[in-house]
Amino acid sequence: MNKDKLIEFLKQKSISVPLLFFQNYKKLNLTLEEFLFLMYLKNQGDIFPFDPNEMSSDLGYSMSEIMGLLSSLSDKKMITVETFKNDKGIMEEQVNLTQFYEKVSMLFVEQWNAFQQEKVETDDSHLFEAVEREFGRTLSPSEVEVMKAWLTNFNQEVILEAVKEAVLNGVSSVRYIDKILYEWDRKGLKSREDIVHMLKERRKETADPVEVFDYDWFDEDDEEE
Repeated sequence: MNKDKLIEFLKQKSISVPLLFFQNYKKLNLTLEEFLFLMYLKNQGDIFPFDPNEMSSDLGYSMSEIMGLLSSLSDKKMITVETFKNDKGIMEEQVNLTQFYEKVSMLFVEQWNAFQQEKVETDDSHLFEAVEREFGRTLSPSEVEVMKAWLTNFNQEVILEAVKEAVLNGVSSVRYIDKILYEWDRKGLKSREDIVHMLKERRKETADPVEVFDYDWFDEDDEEE
């Protein structure tokens, strides 16, 4: 791309370039010149009348350069130049940027999914680290796989409560925790609040003193005499 033309291009009009577009234009297989021209088109609207003379005047490009860029963007399925009949029955042409927005949205969805997956993996690593701290040892690969399976059915708070319960019972076993989670799930305990309430009630029942029948054996002897 000619440097002088780029400078003239940037001077002509105010062009809004979203940062996300700029960060990702290479992933759309666009050259910098094609990207800047596409941003010029974007500023005209989603669908607008095809007027190469106005484009040439705005950008300081020759007609052949304008047509070359339009052809290149069309080949890369970023834009379409469509023919339609106006209200007066006259055939006109318009530029449609729908394909560009579809490609960009797909790219952003991919990036979002990748971000979410990275976030999940990071959250998973925090869970594994927490369990290793509770166990006081490193988890084996098979134990990690079992824990990954938990995450499809239980949230991390519930899993950590099961880990604490196992450790409290003196057991540092993933299989034991698996049984605890199965039992909680069978009872319909889905949240940390449900489990904490259940555990408190259970410990309260265990802690309640056993009532002993108060019987005065000496008085009984006196009465018999």
